[in-house]
Amino acid sequence: MMSRNAVEQLLDAAFGPDRHGRTAYLIRDGMPWLPELSFGMRDGEGRLIGSLQSWPVALAHEDGSRTPLIMVGPVAVDPAVQGAGHGRALMDAVVAAARARRSDPLMMIGDPEYYGRFWGFSAEGTGGWDCPGPFEPRRLLALSVDGRPIGGTGMLGPRATVRA
Repeated sequence: MMSRNAVEQLLDAAFGPDRHGRTAYLIRDGMPWLPELSFGMRDGEGRLIGSLQSWPVALAHEDGSRTPLIMVGPVAVDPAVQGAGHGRALMDAVVAAARARRSDPLMMIGDPEYYGRFWGFSAEGTGGWDCPGPFEPRRLLALSVDGRPIGGTGMLGPRATVRA
């Protein structure tokens, strides 16, 4: 179990304390991370050195319908141990878990050359997607983990939940 405080400290170290204004934060605003698709990595002393959270988000279409998606990231590795394959291991874990669960499609904002090469993420089906903040369309990536097609048009945002 990853403590929220340890994760926040790691994210600050990896991305800086100004990270909260990024578009990815707006897309998943208010959503709790999905424990079954979120992973942590500890060193020999038990210190958190890597984390990856996944979030329930959705693509809201003009007709009011929504396509559920799972936003992957941030993938954070302690700067002192970056380059040793920890981030790649975290990504391997989330993609394998999503495939095993036949989850909703994964999406992320990231480097298509890296995430495409190792896991098959692509911007092919995301051309009609918009975000609540600035983004580079080529970095808006998705991956179907069960063969469902990815596409559609609309605005990305938190997945609405209804409680009775």
